[in-house]
Amino acid sequence: MEVLGIIPARGGSKGIKRKNISSLGGKPLIQYTIDACLKSKYLSNFIVSTDDEEIAIISRKCGADVPFIRPKEISGDNSSSFSVVKHAAEYFNKKCEVKYDAYMLLQPTTPFREASLIDDSIIKLKENPSATAVISIVNVEGNHPYRMYTLNDKEHIKSLMDGNYNPMEPRQNLPDIYIRSGDIYLTTFHTIFEQHSLIGVSPVGIRIDPKKAINIDTQIDLELAKVILKRDK
Repeated sequence: MEVLGIIPARGGSKGIKRKNISSLGGKPLIQYTIDACLKSKYLSNFIVSTDDEEIAIISRKCGADVPFIRPKEISGDNSSSFSVVKHAAEYFNKKCEVKYDAYMLLQPTTPFREASLIDDSIIKLKENPSATAVISIVNVEGNHPYRMYTLNDKEHIKSLMDGNYNPMEPRQNLPDIYIRSGDIYLTTFHTIFEQHSLIGVSPVGIRIDPKKAINIDTQIDLELAKVILKRDK
């Protein structure tokens, strides 16, 4: 199976300025994802897709290929991850005449993803030929839907979920519920070009350790990542 890894890293960021090259443990944030790709056994190739020349320079220094500068029209705040993956796929299909079996979106905002997760995801897709994608998921643990509420204009709360359950149930007694972690989106060629989706109609989940499930969107997330990195060292 031929798999292209795609690291999306646009220059603009609202939560943290220049987020993708922010310093974490003395390295630019994007380097953690690049390093994981370099250590992978099963990625056929990987690239950084960016609209920013500085990010391109740093990415190349870290060992990544940056074959193009991403067009501005798919690099804005509202641009979808799907558009980034499809653009990279079309670039290789048309300009390089290389067709990959699957494409793996690897967001640099999840720095604790390991190469083993990349490889295990590829193995999982091989073992599930009917799957449209493999998506990394993490247990919501205490942030469970049974404990969630809506709030009306009078600040009265109402349980989000309907049904016969006890919202005060201890966490360990609640049914397992998962949310996408953001670490891995591994999507087949047909899902991209026929279903026009990163997930498709029949995705398979791959669970990750909640202790490693940090997605850096805000300054608080970045500070938490620094604490975790220091602890692990």
